[in-house]
Amino acid sequence: MRIVSWNVNGIRAVHRKGLFVPFLEALSPDVICLQEVKAEEHQSELMLEGYDQYWHPAQKKGYSGTAIFSKHPVLAVTTGLPAQLVKKHGLSEDSFGNPNDEGRVITAEYDDFYLVTVYTPNAKGDLSRLLLRHAKWDPAFRDYLRQLKKKKPVAVCGDLNVAHTEDDLANPKANVGKAGFTTEERHGLNQLIDTGFVDSFRMFTQGNGHYTWWSNFSGARARNVGWRIDYFLVSDDLAPRIAAAEIHPEIMGSDHCPVSIVLQR
Repeated sequence: MRIVSWNVNGIRAVHRKGLFVPFLEALSPDVICLQEVKAEEHQSELMLEGYDQYWHPAQKKGYSGTAIFSKHPVLAVTTGLPAQLVKKHGLSEDSFGNPNDEGRVITAEYDDFYLVTVYTPNAKGDLSRLLLRHAKWDPAFRDYLRQLKKKKPVAVCGDLNVAHTEDDLANPKANVGKAGFTTEERHGLNQLIDTGFVDSFRMFTQGNGHYTWWSNFSGARARNVGWRIDYFLVSDDLAPRIAAAEIHPEIMGSDHCPVSIVLQR
Protein backbone atom coordinates (compact mmCIF):
# COMPACT_ATOMS: atom_id res chain seq x y z
CA MET A 1 0.00 0.00 0.00
CA ARG A 2 1.70 3.18 -1.18
CA ILE A 3 0.56 6.36 0.53
CA VAL A 4 1.71 9.65 -0.94
CA SER A 5 1.54 13.10 0.64
CA TRP A 6 1.93 16.34 -1.32
CA ASN A 7 1.47 20.01 -0.59
CA VAL A 8 0.20 20.96 -4.03
CA ASN A 9 -0.01 24.71 -3.34
CA GLY A 10 -3.26 24.84 -5.29
CA ILE A 11 -4.65 21.66 -6.84
CA ARG A 12 -6.29 23.55 -9.68
CA ALA A 13 -2.99 25.16 -10.60
CA VAL A 14 -1.21 21.80 -10.69
CA HIS A 15 -3.96 20.36 -12.88
CA ARG A 16 -3.89 23.34 -15.25
CA LYS A 17 -0.15 22.85 -15.66
CA GLY A 18 -0.86 19.28 -16.77
CA LEU A 19 1.21 17.87 -13.93
CA PHE A 20 -1.25 16.00 -11.72
CA VAL A 21 -1.77 13.06 -14.08
CA PRO A 22 1.99 12.59 -14.56
CA PHE A 23 2.31 12.53 -10.76
CA LEU A 24 -0.25 9.72 -10.58
CA GLU A 25 1.43 7.80 -13.37
CA ALA A 26 4.87 8.14 -11.81
CA LEU A 27 4.00 7.10 -8.26
CA SER A 28 0.83 4.96 -8.63
CA PRO A 29 -0.43 5.82 -5.15
CA ASP A 30 -3.09 3.77 -3.40
CA VAL A 31 -3.86 6.73 -1.15
CA ILE A 32 -3.14 10.42 -1.81
CA CYS A 33 -2.98 12.99 0.98
CA LEU A 34 -2.98 16.61 -0.16
CA GLN A 35 -2.37 19.86 1.64
CA GLU A 36 -2.98 23.45 0.58
CA VAL A 37 -5.55 22.36 -2.00
CA LYS A 38 -6.97 25.92 -2.13
CA ALA A 39 -10.28 24.64 -3.48
CA GLU A 40 -13.53 22.92 -2.66
CA GLU A 41 -14.38 19.55 -4.18
CA HIS A 42 -16.86 20.99 -6.69
CA GLN A 43 -14.15 23.36 -7.96
CA SER A 44 -11.76 20.54 -8.81
CA GLU A 45 -11.64 19.36 -12.41
CA LEU A 46 -9.90 16.12 -11.48
CA MET A 47 -11.65 12.92 -12.51
CA LEU A 48 -9.84 10.25 -10.51
CA GLU A 49 -11.25 6.87 -11.39
CA GLY A 50 -11.00 4.35 -8.58
CA TYR A 51 -10.47 6.86 -5.77
CA ASP A 52 -12.96 7.94 -3.15
CA GLN A 53 -12.42 11.63 -2.40
CA TYR A 54 -12.65 13.30 0.99
CA TRP A 55 -12.17 17.05 1.21
CA HIS A 56 -11.75 19.52 4.06
CA PRO A 57 -11.56 22.99 2.50
CA ALA A 58 -10.93 26.21 4.37
CA GLN A 59 -13.86 28.54 4.89
CA LYS A 60 -11.80 31.26 3.23
CA LYS A 61 -11.94 30.78 -0.54
CA GLY A 62 -8.74 29.75 -2.29
CA TYR A 63 -6.82 29.18 0.93
CA SER A 64 -5.30 26.23 2.76
CA GLY A 65 -7.40 23.02 2.87
CA THR A 66 -6.64 19.31 2.86
CA ALA A 67 -7.94 16.21 1.09
CA ILE A 68 -7.53 12.43 1.03
CA PHE A 69 -8.15 10.31 -2.08
CA SER A 70 -8.25 6.58 -1.39
CA LYS A 71 -8.51 3.40 -3.44
CA HIS A 72 -8.88 1.41 -0.21
CA PRO A 73 -12.12 1.30 1.78
CA VAL A 74 -12.32 3.91 4.52
CA LEU A 75 -14.33 3.16 7.65
CA ALA A 76 -14.82 6.77 8.68
CA VAL A 77 -13.55 10.27 7.96
CA THR A 78 -13.30 13.14 10.41
CA THR A 79 -12.27 16.71 9.76
CA GLY A 80 -10.54 19.16 12.05
CA LEU A 81 -9.53 18.67 15.66
CA PRO A 82 -12.01 17.55 18.34
CA ALA A 83 -13.91 20.41 19.95
CA GLN A 84 -12.79 19.41 23.44
CA LEU A 85 -9.13 19.72 22.46
CA VAL A 86 -9.73 23.05 20.75
CA LYS A 87 -11.28 24.31 23.98
CA LYS A 88 -8.66 22.74 26.24
CA HIS A 89 -5.79 24.41 24.40
CA GLY A 90 -7.52 27.70 23.67
CA LEU A 91 -7.03 27.20 19.96
CA SER A 92 -9.03 30.11 18.66
CA GLU A 93 -8.82 33.03 16.27
CA ASP A 94 -5.70 35.17 16.04
CA SER A 95 -4.90 38.15 13.82
CA PHE A 96 -4.71 35.87 10.77
CA GLY A 97 -7.98 34.04 11.38
CA ASN A 98 -9.23 30.93 13.08
CA PRO A 99 -6.99 27.88 12.44
CA ASN A 100 -9.99 25.65 13.09
CA ASP A 101 -11.68 27.12 10.00
CA GLU A 102 -8.69 26.66 7.70
CA GLY A 103 -9.20 23.02 6.68
CA ARG A 104 -5.95 21.93 8.23
CA VAL A 105 -6.63 18.35 9.39
CA ILE A 106 -8.44 15.39 7.90
CA THR A 107 -8.39 11.83 9.26
CA ALA A 108 -9.28 8.58 7.52
CA GLU A 109 -9.87 5.48 9.61
CA TYR A 110 -8.89 2.19 8.00
CA ASP A 111 -9.45 -1.25 9.46
CA ASP A 112 -6.05 -1.41 11.14
CA PHE A 113 -4.72 2.15 11.36
CA TYR A 114 -5.56 5.84 11.23
CA LEU A 115 -4.22 8.11 8.51
CA VAL A 116 -4.02 11.82 9.36
CA THR A 117 -2.96 14.53 6.95
CA VAL A 118 -2.14 17.99 8.25
CA TYR A 119 -1.23 21.43 7.00
CA THR A 120 0.39 22.97 10.05
CA PRO A 121 0.04 26.74 10.52
CA ASN A 122 3.09 28.68 9.35
CA ALA A 123 4.80 30.79 12.00
CA LYS A 124 5.06 33.64 9.42
CA GLY A 125 8.20 35.48 8.42
CA ASP A 126 7.93 37.89 11.33
CA LEU A 127 7.06 35.01 13.72
CA SER A 128 3.71 36.64 14.45
CA ARG A 129 1.95 33.25 14.44
CA LEU A 130 4.65 31.40 16.36
CA LEU A 131 2.86 31.72 19.69
CA LEU A 132 -0.33 30.18 18.31
CA ARG A 133 1.69 27.44 16.65
CA HIS A 134 3.87 26.56 19.62
CA ALA A 135 1.59 27.18 22.60
CA LYS A 136 -1.74 26.04 21.16
CA TRP A 137 -1.64 24.21 17.83
CA ASP A 138 1.24 21.82 18.51
CA PRO A 139 -0.08 20.69 21.94
CA ALA A 140 -3.62 20.24 20.61
CA PHE A 141 -2.46 18.27 17.59
CA ARG A 142 -0.17 16.15 19.74
CA ASP A 143 -3.04 15.37 22.11
CA TYR A 144 -5.19 14.39 19.15
CA LEU A 145 -2.63 11.93 17.82
CA ARG A 146 -2.13 10.53 21.29
CA GLN A 147 -5.87 9.86 21.54
CA LEU A 148 -5.90 8.08 18.18
CA LYS A 149 -2.81 6.04 19.06
CA LYS A 150 -4.63 4.54 22.05
CA LYS A 151 -7.13 2.97 19.62
CA LYS A 152 -5.07 1.99 16.56
CA PRO A 153 -1.66 2.62 15.01
CA VAL A 154 -1.35 6.04 13.35
CA ALA A 155 0.36 7.46 10.28
CA VAL A 156 0.45 11.24 10.07
CA CYS A 157 1.67 13.05 7.01
CA GLY A 158 1.79 16.52 5.57
CA ASP A 159 3.45 19.88 5.65
CA LEU A 160 4.60 20.36 9.24
CA ASN A 161 6.28 23.70 8.41
CA VAL A 162 9.42 22.88 10.39
CA ALA A 163 12.84 21.48 9.61
CA HIS A 164 13.61 19.08 12.42
CA THR A 165 17.41 19.04 12.49
CA GLU A 166 20.31 20.79 10.80
CA ASP A 167 20.34 17.99 8.22
CA ASP A 168 16.85 19.02 7.15
CA LEU A 169 17.74 22.31 5.50
CA ALA A 170 20.55 23.42 3.24
CA ASN A 171 21.62 26.47 5.28
CA PRO A 172 20.92 25.75 8.94
CA LYS A 173 23.25 28.34 10.51
CA ALA A 174 21.78 31.18 8.46
CA ASN A 175 18.22 30.17 9.40
CA VAL A 176 18.46 29.59 13.15
CA GLY A 177 15.56 31.41 14.79
CA LYS A 178 13.72 32.02 11.54
CA ALA A 179 10.26 30.65 10.71
CA GLY A 180 10.47 26.92 10.22
CA PHE A 181 13.69 26.60 12.22
CA THR A 182 12.95 28.19 15.57
CA THR A 183 13.66 26.46 18.84
CA GLU A 184 9.92 26.42 19.58
CA GLU A 185 8.90 24.74 16.32
CA ARG A 186 11.64 22.14 16.54
CA HIS A 187 10.74 21.47 20.17
CA GLY A 188 7.14 20.85 19.13
CA LEU A 189 8.24 18.17 16.68
CA ASN A 190 10.57 16.65 19.26
CA GLN A 191 7.68 16.41 21.69
CA LEU A 192 5.54 14.67 19.09
CA ILE A 193 8.27 12.15 18.39
CA ASP A 194 8.71 11.62 22.14
CA THR A 195 5.04 10.61 22.42
CA GLY A 196 5.82 7.52 20.34
CA PHE A 197 6.19 8.57 16.69
CA VAL A 198 8.96 7.81 14.23
CA ASP A 199 10.20 9.92 11.32
CA SER A 200 9.82 7.25 8.64
CA PHE A 201 12.23 8.83 6.15
CA ARG A 202 15.03 8.69 8.70
CA MET A 203 14.44 4.98 9.13
CA PHE A 204 16.00 4.53 5.70
CA THR A 205 18.00 7.64 4.83
CA GLN A 206 20.42 9.76 6.84
CA GLY A 207 22.34 12.93 6.10
CA ASN A 208 21.49 16.18 4.37
CA GLY A 209 20.58 17.10 0.81
CA HIS A 210 17.09 15.56 1.03
CA TYR A 211 14.51 18.34 0.81
CA THR A 212 10.81 18.72 0.09
CA TRP A 213 10.38 22.50 -0.31
CA TRP A 214 12.35 25.11 -2.20
CA SER A 215 11.92 28.86 -2.50
CA ASN A 216 10.75 30.09 -5.88
CA PHE A 217 13.62 32.58 -5.91
CA SER A 218 17.27 32.36 -7.02
CA GLY A 219 16.91 28.96 -8.67
CA ALA A 220 16.77 27.30 -5.26
CA ARG A 221 15.25 24.06 -6.52
CA ALA A 222 17.74 23.63 -9.35
CA ARG A 223 20.55 24.18 -6.84
CA ASN A 224 18.79 21.99 -4.24
CA VAL A 225 18.87 24.74 -1.63
CA GLY A 226 15.81 23.54 0.22
CA TRP A 227 14.12 22.45 3.42
CA ARG A 228 12.62 19.12 4.51
CA ILE A 229 9.33 20.23 6.04
CA ASP A 230 7.00 17.50 4.69
CA TYR A 231 6.95 14.26 6.66
CA PHE A 232 5.46 10.85 7.24
CA LEU A 233 5.51 10.18 10.98
CA VAL A 234 4.27 6.78 12.10
CA SER A 235 3.45 5.49 15.55
CA ASP A 236 6.07 3.13 16.91
CA ASP A 237 3.67 0.19 16.63
CA LEU A 238 3.25 0.90 12.90
CA ALA A 239 6.94 1.45 12.15
CA PRO A 240 7.79 -2.26 11.63
CA ARG A 241 5.33 -2.32 8.72
CA ILE A 242 7.02 0.51 6.80
CA ALA A 243 8.84 -1.06 3.86
CA ALA A 244 9.99 2.20 2.27
CA ALA A 245 9.90 5.96 2.81
CA GLU A 246 10.92 8.30 0.03
CA ILE A 247 11.08 11.89 -1.17
CA HIS A 248 10.25 12.56 -4.83
CA PRO A 249 11.97 15.80 -5.93
CA GLU A 250 11.55 14.86 -9.59
CA ILE A 251 7.79 15.44 -9.35
CA MET A 252 7.05 19.00 -10.42
CA GLY A 253 3.99 21.21 -10.08
CA SER A 254 4.41 22.84 -6.67
CA ASP A 255 7.11 24.47 -4.57
CA HIS A 256 6.88 21.25 -2.52
CA CYS A 257 7.50 17.74 -3.80
CA PRO A 258 5.64 14.58 -2.73
CA VAL A 259 6.78 12.23 0.00
CA SER A 260 5.65 8.63 0.34
CA ILE A 261 5.67 5.46 2.39
CA VAL A 262 5.00 1.85 1.48
CA LEU A 263 2.97 0.15 4.18
CA GLN A 264 2.90 -3.62 4.39
CA ARG A 265 -0.65 -4.80 5.07
